[in-house]
Amino acid sequence: MDTCELCEREDVETTVHHLVPKEMGGTFGPTANLCIPCHKQIHALYTNQEIAARLTTILELKGDAQISSFLKWIRKQPSTKLMKIKKSNNRRRKH
Repeated sequence: MDTCELCEREDVETTVHHLVPKEMGGTFGPTANLCIPCHKQIHALYTNQEIAARLTTILELKGDAQISSFLKWIRKQPSTKLMKIKKSNNRRRKH
């Protein structure tokens, strides 16, 4: 078990998040270890193009209004809790 670099919860299972999406040229770029809910939330809120354009560091992710709101909530959740993450309505309309 690890610590999520975004929400900073401990004892969580983490996945590797490419700070610049692989399809946007980030295959060999910097990565972050994120818990599954944080990782899913980023991709539920934003397209890879949006992530590549303005959310390529942990600091930028933490400063984003929608992610910041999610972080306030997720930090209160036990690390063992699995939650369902859905694409935002804005993101759903873009496809």
